Amino acid sequence: MRDTVIFDFGGVVTSSPFEAFARLERERGLPADFIRRINASDPHDNAWARFERAEIGAAAFDQEFAAEAHALGHELRGEDVLAVLAGDIRPRMVHALDWLKRNGYHLGCITNNVPAGEGAGMARTAEKARAVGEVLARFDHVIESSKVGIRKPDPAIYRMMCDHLGKAPDRCVYLDDLGINCKPAAELGMHAIKVVGEDQALADLAAALGVAPDLF
Repeated sequence: MRDTVIFDFGGVVTSSPFEAFARLERERGLPADFIRRINASDPHDNAWARFERAEIGAAAFDQEFAAEAHALGHELRGEDVLAVLAGDIRPRMVHALDWLKRNGYHLGCITNNVPAGEGAGMARTAEKARAVGEVLARFDHVIESSKVGIRKPDPAIYRMMCDHLGKAPDRCVYLDDLGINCKPAAELGMHAIKVVGEDQALADLAAALGVAPDLF
């Protein structure tokens, strides 16, 4: 019986940061998916990866990301990307969290984030930080990559959540907007859902739990 649901945060509970990246690329006249291309280069040890593990600070990230962008032929500072990173909360996801909580499900959140902005959602305003904090308070446990020094898709971060919640992986559903992060969850035995959109994610979640989709 699946009685535990583990959520990614950005791109699942909030709007996708990739939408913000696309807007920034259009505004700056950069090629489409340029930011993702930077982050896909040397994915485990580039500036973004090391920042998510809190191995470097914001100033170093700003400079190193800019150097990586320059090496690929364009100019973009890391600080400019951080400024658009925090997404908007999706109300239906919050409604689903509340329903799950009321009905006895255990809730976890695993987020790859950076030590910048306010709180786990990396908010740039106190108002957004408060809103994110209210959502995060619904979870039984939250793991932030920048606090534990491990980032998805390292299987250790998923095991860390299971150990904290006292749940076997096969009792867990995991939602993430990146397939690369869903793969290790599935390999551990979780029912992994790649989030493409809000409606799809909630329908797939309802099916995984064996409940009616209109409950969310």
